[in-house]
Amino acid sequence: MKSMTSKELRQLYLDFFVSKGHSIIPSASLIPENDPTVLFTTAGMHPLVPYLMGEKHPEGKRLVDVQKCVRTGDIDEVGDSSHCTFFEMLGNWSLGDYFKKESIAYSWEFLTSRDWLGIDPSLLFFTCFEGDANAPRDTVAHDCWVSQGVDPSHITYLPKKNNWWGPAGMTGPCGPDTEIFYDTGKAPCRPDCKAGCDCGKYLEIWNNVFMEYNKTAEGKFEPLAQKNVDTGMGLDRTVATLQGVKSVYDTDAFSGIIAQIAGLSGKQYGGSEEITRMFRIIADHIRCATFMLGDQRGITPSNVDQGYILRRLIRRAIRFAMQLGIPDGSLSKISEAVIAQYGDFYRELKENREKILDELAKEEQRFEHALKKGIREFERLVSSLDGFVIDGVSAFHLYDTFGFPIELTQELAAERGLKVDLPGFEGAFKAHQELSHTGAEQRFQGGLADHTEETARLHTATHLLQAGLRKVLSSDDVAQKGSNITAERLRFDFSFPRKVTPEELSEVEAFVNEAISRDIDITCEEMTVDEAKQSGAIGLFESKYGSKVKVYTVPGFSKEICGGPHASRTGELGRFEIKKEEASSSGVRRIKAVLIHE
Repeated sequence: MKSMTSKELRQLYLDFFVSKGHSIIPSASLIPENDPTVLFTTAGMHPLVPYLMGEKHPEGKRLVDVQKCVRTGDIDEVGDSSHCTFFEMLGNWSLGDYFKKESIAYSWEFLTSRDWLGIDPSLLFFTCFEGDANAPRDTVAHDCWVSQGVDPSHITYLPKKNNWWGPAGMTGPCGPDTEIFYDTGKAPCRPDCKAGCDCGKYLEIWNNVFMEYNKTAEGKFEPLAQKNVDTGMGLDRTVATLQGVKSVYDTDAFSGIIAQIAGLSGKQYGGSEEITRMFRIIADHIRCATFMLGDQRGITPSNVDQGYILRRLIRRAIRFAMQLGIPDGSLSKISEAVIAQYGDFYRELKENREKILDELAKEEQRFEHALKKGIREFERLVSSLDGFVIDGVSAFHLYDTFGFPIELTQELAAERGLKVDLPGFEGAFKAHQELSHTGAEQRFQGGLADHTEETARLHTATHLLQAGLRKVLSSDDVAQKGSNITAERLRFDFSFPRKVTPEELSEVEAFVNEAISRDIDITCEEMTVDEAKQSGAIGLFESKYGSKVKVYTVPGFSKEICGGPHASRTGELGRFEIKKEEASSSGVRRIKAVLIHE
């Protein structure tokens, strides 16, 4: 078996499949486009769904890629030997071209040939779909492995929960898969321990999915006209296997990051189980945060959606960095080690280096002060606790006042054998949302809870305000980050890196009042999201919309996707006046404005 670095494996994988007629496609963004079901790209297949459904890919029917992914369901498990929030998935794809025979032959050759990875075939084990009432046992995949020289005793049939792609209740393309495992050499947990057991003896390194069925709305499984192959090999796990190390954190991919943490903390990685766990959490979370910040559709820390996950990762890393004795303001130095490791392949990290380091520094400064005060408040709360449960209102106070994500409060509580009243927290959070009119339900409506005439006018004014900001600040990066409208005023949050000058604000006011003075008819059209984009409309949370959207246009001034309500003519608005401009959060500014009727 060849020992190689993560960079060498990444390139070797691409080279192998190019030699088999595949075209290399770049990694898609970590932030899915027009997919309301997930916050992040969690698998290589996400960006390719349209092509798996039958659309033609411009690069052909055989594709290969290295897709950056994030999975956040196991954040609390990070710190063990294998869990990571960010990972790279090596994938090869057949879109209606080759199928099981070729896919399995390619996998076997890449894994075992001395020209490629050279893994000892006796250490590889496999699972196949055992069959059920809807689909037969996958003897084809089984026999394909045997034809490559695999001992049948190394192949196990497992049920749909183990060897089937397609979540329960899902309609559309689905099918059996075959998974490839490496025998780590650990002692079996029982005499009949075999591939698929989660005791750690067998490590899954590759999964080949065979999409050969279409699940109908009636629950029937019909043969697909276009049969696809979708494979995924985890780069970190495979590198750990090739390098003969026990943990993904012991590979070269993490060595520079771990060394930076050691230098900053003065602690030795591996010195104790708890210190090792802290090293791994910091390394993983800052690697993931660096990729989120540097992504082509990069995000910044916030209290909602992807920004909330990012904030949670950064703040969790800060907490453990403090416990290791790492000096305040050091996260950017750890991030620089991440950029050094990955920047040559993911060039967006180098291109966005300053933004990454700046956002980390700002979030660190914000949280370090709040964290110290918050932990003191937490300790005070615990000391006065009557019982073993922290009430929801107190947990919300930690969140609202000190910026503690609820998960952090739960983690601190668990360390002391306590629990948190999560339903109580959610109730307090919901009450806060209703009070401030900034609930998530309203945010995704694309409209307003209050449909009075004045709020409709102010809503139209926010569209003109955004158009004015984009024009005066000469920046397409100006984008709505939130709004709050009452019958008396509007509050508009937007992305921008600095304070807007008084002169610029005067120009924005003049732009909006010019549109009002012209008394223009405001038009509303229904169209698809794609048609809206092509027409030049801008929109917030586009992935949350249905197949048809409303586009409101003030000819010559603004065009936006929106759920309404709006005035019918600009002349109804009155005089627009900006009352205040201030910072809202990192990289986000806030304007408060009113409409005056004279």
